[in-house]
Amino acid sequence: MKLIGTGSALPRKVVTNDDLSQFLDTSDDWIYPRTGIKTRHIISDERLEDLAADAVMKALEDAALSPADIDLLICSNVVNEYLTPGLGCIISAKTGITCPSMDINCACPGFIYAMDIAENYFLAGRVKNVVIVCAEEPTRMASWADRSTCVLFGDGAGAAVFTRGDNFKGTILRAQPDPTKIWQYRPLARTPFDTREVSEVPLQMMGREVFRFAVTAAVQDIHTMLRKNGIEMKDVDYFMIHQANLRIVEGIRERIGAPSYKFPSNIRDHGNSSSASCPILLDECNRAGLFKPGDRLMFSAFGAGLQSAVALLEW
Repeated sequence: MKLIGTGSALPRKVVTNDDLSQFLDTSDDWIYPRTGIKTRHIISDERLEDLAADAVMKALEDAALSPADIDLLICSNVVNEYLTPGLGCIISAKTGITCPSMDINCACPGFIYAMDIAENYFLAGRVKNVVIVCAEEPTRMASWADRSTCVLFGDGAGAAVFTRGDNFKGTILRAQPDPTKIWQYRPLARTPFDTREVSEVPLQMMGREVFRFAVTAAVQDIHTMLRKNGIEMKDVDYFMIHQANLRIVEGIRERIGAPSYKFPSNIRDHGNSSSASCPILLDECNRAGLFKPGDRLMFSAFGAGLQSAVALLEW
């Protein structure tokens, strides 16, 4: 497959570190050096599905396609207000897309997992055009009394359109199963037969362990992808790293020995938007005219599960 269109949408409300210090024991001096985040977009009066639909329509416009041209929609989402139907169906209804849709929950690597699924549909000859949309609202998962987690996140949606071609060079998906490092528990409705004592637990994150996993997994995945494609580190034009924490991105960059100009970043103004992070960054770079034909883009993401993934494509 090949990429032919991108789109993104962000909530209108921008929250600064100083805003957070009004009700949290924190400050810009504490947050920024540890995360690289100055501001983040947070849903206030919008709905996630509307942001997602906006991102999809922008990507279709960029690809010069209409909703009727799409054969499959893949939606990556961790949590939203609907248990059913899937968020992909809701987005389809809002955009006029009538093809089959599927939802995946792979947390932060969701965009790459979705690309892997799409590529296999193309290889099977079952589709001509595919939309991937990643829509996330992690700010509604964290406790806003916990300064170690809530300051990290922002909301948003990113989308990409793929068609038949040979610009996609592959994915590598890996897992180190451990549900204790990043998790949230949300009880369902009780039945008369449920005797368990359970309560809701907001997002929990073991920061140091996640940091080590993210850097180690990303470096290993990138080297494996390079060997798989018979290219060297210098042959990659841009590393599109999941925007979880600037120190993680810098740790990866230092370990692989690549120059900083090859690492586009928007975490300063966005925070961590889970699986929407990579497609939002992709769209912003695209619309800024950063890429030229033939550029090699290496995507790398990591998150809950614990899961990691890389993808390589040519612009």
